[in-house]
Amino acid sequence: MGRKKNIFSGCATALVTPFYRGEIDYTSLGELIDFQIANGADALVLLGTSGEASTISEAEREKIISFGAARIAKRVPLIVGCGSNCTDTAVKYSKSAESLGADALLIVTPYYNKASESGLCAHYKTVASAVSLPIIIYNVPSRTGVSVPMSVYRELCPVENIVAVKEASGNIAYAEEVCSLYGSYFDIYSGNDDIILPLLSLGAKGVISATSNIVPSYIHQLCREYEAGNTEKSRQIQLYLLPLIKEMFAEVNPIPIKTALSLMGMCRDEFRLPICKSTRTRYIRDILRRYSLIGKQGT
Repeated sequence: MGRKKNIFSGCATALVTPFYRGEIDYTSLGELIDFQIANGADALVLLGTSGEASTISEAEREKIISFGAARIAKRVPLIVGCGSNCTDTAVKYSKSAESLGADALLIVTPYYNKASESGLCAHYKTVASAVSLPIIIYNVPSRTGVSVPMSVYRELCPVENIVAVKEASGNIAYAEEVCSLYGSYFDIYSGNDDIILPLLSLGAKGVISATSNIVPSYIHQLCREYEAGNTEKSRQIQLYLLPLIKEMFAEVNPIPIKTALSLMGMCRDEFRLPICKSTRTRYIRDILRRYSLIGKQGT
């Protein structure tokens, strides 16, 4: 079996979910979508980690997906986070996203349960059999307590619509093994903004990025320069962005990202518990000024 369907190459932005007085702020969400597409995002992810998906109700999910699909209007692929630690819930979310206009699904490994290898395989096969959309496996052990074993990737290779992996372990050796053994079966995307270039060098097709909420053009260019063979330019961009990326992950995602967007006037500094406001606003303001993302008198 050769490589399966490609969802995107380059930069997919894992969008924040803007709130206003406890409700979804659709005006800001629409503006964020337009900003991303105008500045080079190659795909958009709704209801991922950056989108505070675990605090979004089912009714809100459906409205966000419908709104996003209409606003994006097929200009770039729409990827929807549909993972759950309950397989039936993941199936329900996935079917709903498919019916509402998603182009692909991002399915995180079941969290808290710490499923066995057999359980992980059964979980992904069950979701995949319920929909026709392409699926990205999301490996993020720091949040879920589980790192996908190589045997699970091997078992899932024949599943036609499981087409990619978002590799967010931060472990280069692990990522290297995934790329080496299964890079011909799955497209690999970096899930860590500080190692986009290293994963591209291993054969990754791009990144699903949080930092690109604020600098989509830079992350897009980093990937495109590498794809075009301009590895030195890509390296320069990766290193240039590192201080910004470091600050964007100095607190749990999406706290710094949404704080930065609020300082840039793009959404409000509002979260849903247990996510709460940043304790590092001064430092975030300073780094945004350094990158000329806000003016010297920025709010």
